[in-house]
Amino acid sequence: MSKMKTIIGIKFKPTGKVYYFDPKGQKFNKGDFVIVETTNGMEFAEVTVPNKEVEEDKIVAPLKQIVRRAKYKDIKHHQENQRKEEEALRKATAL
Repeated sequence: MSKMKTIIGIKFKPTGKVYYFDPKGQKFNKGDFVIVETTNGMEFAEVTVPNKEVEEDKIVAPLKQIVRRAKYKDIKHHQENQRKEEEALRKATAL
């Protein structure tokens, strides 16, 4: 029998792919925001799959860890970045 491992699923964009991370013993709920380290540096993401036990052999190892739960300033910064992104898209499509 395979060993079990606790994971959470996160998305970087609402319509994006779900990525699995190690919650480092913390409990996360769907809709929580987290900061994770990726190959592109620190990224803001939303939890879409709360803590869940899966068989270790179903995971692509090594599983990256959550850096931390997102703080108020992280959420504000993310919202500001989204606003700037939408504004840039509007300007680009108006050309």
